[in-house]
This record gives sequence, C-alpha cells and structure tokens, in this order.
Amino acid sequence: MASDGLAQSSGVKKFVAVAGNIGVGKSTLVGLLSGRLGWEPFYEPVGENPYLADFYRDMRAWSFQSQIFFLTRRLRSHRQLCDHNTSAIQDRSVYEDAEVFAHNLYLQGQMADRDYDSYRELYTVLTEFLPAPDLVVYLRASVATLLQRIAQRGRSYERAIQPEYLEQLNRLYESWIERFTLCPVLTVPADDLDYVSFDSHLDLIVSKIHEKLAGKEEVLFNADEVARVNGRAA
Repeated sequence: MASDGLAQSSGVKKFVAVAGNIGVGKSTLVGLLSGRLGWEPFYEPVGENPYLADFYRDMRAWSFQSQIFFLTRRLRSHRQLCDHNTSAIQDRSVYEDAEVFAHNLYLQGQMADRDYDSYRELYTVLTEFLPAPDLVVYLRASVATLLQRIAQRGRSYERAIQPEYLEQLNRLYESWIERFTLCPVLTVPADDLDYVSFDSHLDLIVSKIHEKLAGKEEVLFNADEVARVNGRAA
C-alpha cells in the first residue's frame, strides 16, 4: 500500500503513542499505521525482567524493583524514539506504566506506601525531562471486547486474566486520560471499529490522526461516521 504519510509530506517529524488496555489491539494498530503512514514502529521493549520470578512469588516484596525495571526500559525506549530521525509510532507509552499498572499494584496493596511514593517521584522527575508525544491515540474498549480479543490471540499466559482485573485497569486508564494534558489525545471507540478486518475502519482512524496532528482540537468519532464505515444507518 502506498504511504499516506502526513509527516513525510510535510517534512515534520511526528511522534505518536498508542495507549490502551491489555488485548485492545495496540500492537496491531501500530503495525497497520506504520505501514499506512510510513512511520517507524516502536514496540514494547523486549528482554526478560530479572525480578519477574521473584515478583510472582512475592508481589509485595518485589513489586517496586520490578516496576523500576519496567520504567527504566520504557524511559530508554521513549528517549530513543524522540531521538529517531524519522516519524515514529509507539506501542504503549511510558505514562501507562506509572499511571495504570504501578498505580494498580499500589491500590491492590502490592506496593508499600514508601516504595510507591519513591517510584512516583522518580517517574515525575524523569518524565519532566522527556519530550511529550505529538499525539496519544487511546484505544477505548469494554471488558467484553478485551476478553474476546485476548481469547482470539491465544496467548497462554493471558488465559488467567480475570474480567475484574481488566475492569480495574479500564477505570485507571479512563482516570489517566481525563487528567492527561502533556499532548493531545485521540480516543478511538475500539468496540465499534475493527481496523484489522476492515480497511474503511483503518481509513477513518488515519483521517482522524491527520486532523489531530494538523491542530484541529475537537476531533471525535461521531455515530454517523462509525455507522457509515460499519455499513449501517446511524
């Protein structure tokens, strides 16, 4: 498919992060947008967390060390992405590690107050020195959709994920997005858009990204547009 690259045609480098809950389709969308826009994809950092086995054996004792490791890897990836010489799109942002996953561990009583306060202070100081993305694309989906997509991709280690856990993460995602002001946010109704199966759904998302990056403030997926790409009357 020919590139539809806004940044390439304008000569301005762009940095977009795709955010969302487990199973919502972040990696898939990153790959599709990379191909469509001609941007460099940056996926979640690979490499074994040396604290993970200890963490699963005793979460409260090892949650701080484990989350520090994840935060460090994510910060390094964010910095490399900012320094990249072409436009890039990222699978999960550094902000989600702290605002959703570390916060959830704390709320579950798996991270002590002292450790969580130290973690938050480190995260806040370091992110103040990082350039923010030009746009966060937030994939919003119900727990039912998340469970369906998790089942479809068939990862054995995800089979034990409970609906209550996904619901809690959804609440934290919504709270984070509501407070997030570092850059514009485009919220995608992932329950209604199947950008894997239908090019028209991906086309709509791409057009909204273009509008948002061009500086248009009120960019929403209205019911008529979603109904049209789904081939039904609104």
